[in-house]
Amino acid sequence: MEPLRIHQGLVYPLNRSNIDTDQIIPKQFLKRIERSGFGQFLFYHWRFDDDGNPRPDFSLNDPKYKGASVLVAGENFGCGSSREHAPWAVQDFGFKIVIATSFADIFKNNCVKNGILAIQVSEEQVQTIMKMAESEEYTLSVNLEDQVVYDNEGFEVKFDIAPYPKEMLLNGWDEISVTLSYEDKIKQYELAHK
Repeated sequence: MEPLRIHQGLVYPLNRSNIDTDQIIPKQFLKRIERSGFGQFLFYHWRFDDDGNPRPDFSLNDPKYKGASVLVAGENFGCGSSREHAPWAVQDFGFKIVIATSFADIFKNNCVKNGILAIQVSEEQVQTIMKMAESEEYTLSVNLEDQVVYDNEGFEVKFDIAPYPKEMLLNGWDEISVTLSYEDKIKQYELAHK
């Protein structure tokens, strides 16, 4: 995974709450064994009609959000099943940051494991970001080290993150990387306990 320190990106506002993992990536697309290729199915039933044609009334199909890397949504984002495919689809589509008023715990943990920063802020702050992103091409910057989200027009909000997931994201580590950082100690232990 790539380290995440400062990210600046176009914001896509998804003004919905209780977006569950089946809406993020429907079950019929869970047949792949690798982590890539799921982005094309992100929000599939909202983005496409029954014939697979893009729905013009779904905002993510609007060209003004092409290349967005910051997703903003309402409360309880990622609820439902524990499928890790949901953050895989979010990431594969191009989102590196998800901002919401709350997250399902499993989804939030799966985000960290896959290099996505899930930021929880207040309803008022989410609505401010949504209004800006709906009215114009809107870019936000996220500084993980300082734990702040800001724009060039004076908006700024601090966010909380526990030390362990912060360290993982700053260093681009997954749990295997963390384990491998102790490889020398593991070898010493194994040699001493044959």
